[in-house]
Amino acid sequence: MIPLRDEQETTASAVATYTIIFITSLVFVWQMIMGTDDQAVAYTFGFVPAKYTMAQMAAYFSWLNKLSSPFTYMFLHGGFWHLIGNMWFLFIFGDNIEQELGPFRFTVFYLVCGLLAAFFHFLLNPSSAVPTIGASGAIAGVMGAYFLLHPGNKILTLIPVLIFPLFVRIPAFIFLGMWFFIQFINATGQGAGAGIAWWAHIGGFLSGMALIGVNTKLPKTGFRERIDRYTRKKCSPRLQVITPGEGPSGGFDLYGTIALTSLEALTGTKKLVTIPWGFRKSVYRVVVPAGTRHGSMLRLKGMGKSLPGMAPGDLLLRVDIKNVI
Repeated sequence: MIPLRDEQETTASAVATYTIIFITSLVFVWQMIMGTDDQAVAYTFGFVPAKYTMAQMAAYFSWLNKLSSPFTYMFLHGGFWHLIGNMWFLFIFGDNIEQELGPFRFTVFYLVCGLLAAFFHFLLNPSSAVPTIGASGAIAGVMGAYFLLHPGNKILTLIPVLIFPLFVRIPAFIFLGMWFFIQFINATGQGAGAGIAWWAHIGGFLSGMALIGVNTKLPKTGFRERIDRYTRKKCSPRLQVITPGEGPSGGFDLYGTIALTSLEALTGTKKLVTIPWGFRKSVYRVVVPAGTRHGSMLRLKGMGKSLPGMAPGDLLLRVDIKNVI
């Protein structure tokens, strides 16, 4: 299952999430220059439990390295797809948690989740001399927080069925619950020896669930509100889910709503919409012409109701401009 986006919109750009993705990507470029299979890099900046429990290995590393490794490991990755997978999940789930915490607290939250994930891995593998690298533990913390804060949100998910893409809206508690269950099965079963720190994923997820509750007990500083003034989004989501319904007069036409900002309506834009039809979902491109007004209708030909032997109706999308000027 590949998550494409969640349906919980945010009002401001996730500056901390994007910054983490940018820094992690820069580190990966440096890794490629050094060689992604460079063992010296993995042992120096990765998290190695044996650094702290085996005297022969501990002697090779300074106290500063031992303090920094539980943080630096989460910015390293073992390959391109390892990086892409982690950063994509952070992109999908990170903005909503950052919206809840604010950029500064989110950054601290992310790093602490990664630290606790490493600690959880250490508890279960105290003598391991294998370096652990990757942001999975920290991102698992973000997913754990999402699991508690937005359990009913729908995750638009791509499920490849042979060569055909199937788009399914899955509630977050099911999607993330299945993800956690897979981590647990692998950690306790045959996947335990696959070279993946499954327990770090589990520890990160549980840490995120625990830490998100702490936020409600911390005093507000107003920093997030000040940042939001400069990071407020100027565009609506590129991909939108349309739930069509019948019009007041019945017939074969169906009606839905597409959200735009005033700038998009003024200058014109292109959007992707996914329309649920039973268990099948397809993605369509909608061209919004310049000068579109609030309440006007965009027509998708042939996307309405149909009966055998009769021409299908159309889908009419009512334009909803969120910040009319």
